Amino acid sequence: MAGMGLRKTFIRGFATALLLGAPLGTGAQEQPQKTTVTGKAPAKPKAALARPKLVVMLVVDQMRGDYVDKFRGQWSGGLKRLVEEGAWFRDAAYPYAATETCVGHATISTGAFPATHGMIANAWWERETQKMVTCTSDPKAKNVGYAGASVKGGDSAWRMEVPAFAEELKFQDGGATRVVTFSLKARAAITIAGHKGDAVTWFDGGTGAWTTSNVYGTLPYIDDYAKAHPVKQDYGKTWALSLPESAYFNNENATGAVPPEGWGSTFPHPLRGKASGAEPDGAFYEEWATSPFADTYLTQLAETSVDALGLGKSGGTDFLGVSYSSVDYVGHSFGPRSWEIQDILVRLDKDLGDLFAYLDKRVGRGNYVAVLSADHGVVPVPEDMQKTGADAGVLRIAELQERMEKALEPFNFGKPAIARIAGGDVYFAPVVYDRMRSNPDAMKAALEAAKSQPGVAEVYRAEELWDRPATQSPLRRAMAAGYFPGRSGDLFIAPKAYWLVDSTPAGKVRESATGHGTPWNYDQHVPVLLMGYGIQAGEYYGAATPADIAPTLASLCGITLAPRDGRVLAEALSKPNSHHGTP
Repeated sequence: MAGMGLRKTFIRGFATALLLGAPLGTGAQEQPQKTTVTGKAPAKPKAALARPKLVVMLVVDQMRGDYVDKFRGQWSGGLKRLVEEGAWFRDAAYPYAATETCVGHATISTGAFPATHGMIANAWWERETQKMVTCTSDPKAKNVGYAGASVKGGDSAWRMEVPAFAEELKFQDGGATRVVTFSLKARAAITIAGHKGDAVTWFDGGTGAWTTSNVYGTLPYIDDYAKAHPVKQDYGKTWALSLPESAYFNNENATGAVPPEGWGSTFPHPLRGKASGAEPDGAFYEEWATSPFADTYLTQLAETSVDALGLGKSGGTDFLGVSYSSVDYVGHSFGPRSWEIQDILVRLDKDLGDLFAYLDKRVGRGNYVAVLSADHGVVPVPEDMQKTGADAGVLRIAELQERMEKALEPFNFGKPAIARIAGGDVYFAPVVYDRMRSNPDAMKAALEAAKSQPGVAEVYRAEELWDRPATQSPLRRAMAAGYFPGRSGDLFIAPKAYWLVDSTPAGKVRESATGHGTPWNYDQHVPVLLMGYGIQAGEYYGAATPADIAPTLASLCGITLAPRDGRVLAEALSKPNSHHGTP
């Protein structure tokens, strides 16, 4: 871990060195011109570079790339506008296997892959403390609830090894930039904003409270809004179909669905919690987060911020980020071939239409640039996929761990030899992996045991992934792009295509219909859509990744990102001196 700290210091120091040497026009103030010895008048300062007044970063959690093709004919609002008036990168995909929420948001915000930014998963096993830590947990931070709510824990971006685009924009723009982000999830709102921000806000599902931390601070207007519009006001509402039944694809009752407590597997879905009592309970807040009402609330919070802070009118370039989490909760519960996924996207399309219309009025059409992407896709529900005759199933981590432990028994490493399997990362107990490396028979036994588990495609050792080695194997490349020394596991399990990795304890029923976090295209392929200032509308078929978003925004805003794995999507940018967006 000492090496990781040195790496962190080096990266931040290197970024600072670049910034100190940045040319004028990137946000640094020019020095006053002095009269020359000839007595000539000082030269007039150059006009500021043209740039957008506002950057709007939208992330739709778990929005698979093929949803655009499947459902766009039913959209009439913001999603339709992004597709028809924006630049649509049809083959955009993550090149790594760690397709999870924290990882994807950090990739979008930094322009780097997890091997660089260090956010390798939503949570990982920390070797020093021998316990799981979440990607945003910060022992020095203290969370703060709005509207007088009491919340626990502390969160920040301190584990993210490189700055986000938003914080580089604020730093290099001379401080005029305001950074505002919202999500239901801390790991989404925080990673979009980065280490600093003016309003970084998320939802505490246990208490129903809007939350931030002392690292970011509170703003009065959010406190006022939370008091005036408590989430519990949606108690008693019902999520009903938005379209005629004949407009929905697939079966009304999604195969393998595991709906939230208090809901059935078909519409309508009432928001009345577990007991349908007079007051909201924990089940209600889960239902609310799994409904379009949560998306609408986030949209209204974003619109309120535009007015409260005067976003787009600071004299610099402001940043507004919104991560819509509900599609993810719906996908986990009902799967990608459900009426619920189709309907919530229809509702989100309307919300985004309202948001863009609001920005047109307050900031000016063409004065802002909006980008929409997703942090990951989703695995087809295994029971649904099996109906096609495909080799599909559930890779049960509890069974895998038991199988590997039994294979290592003859080598007397002690029990348990495995400290934790988190996702596909296998962490061995202290010194066990070092002993395995010097004992070829033990290593062989562990690898063969893992490969014999149903659903396992391949197993990699940490040494095979270090420093992103050149390889002809797409699977190995995908695993390596997510490897970060000190945080990643000792062995890495790659599942077969159409196999769901499930960490449910042995003997318990699976808690969700499906998930994500695999190296296959249904998890990697996501939308990348850009619209507005400086963007040339059209459909683009070249290779792209969500890591290209931050470098492209940086190019539009005239700032520099130091470490980056993405590229500028130059093919979708207007010619110099013609940045005007869609008329």
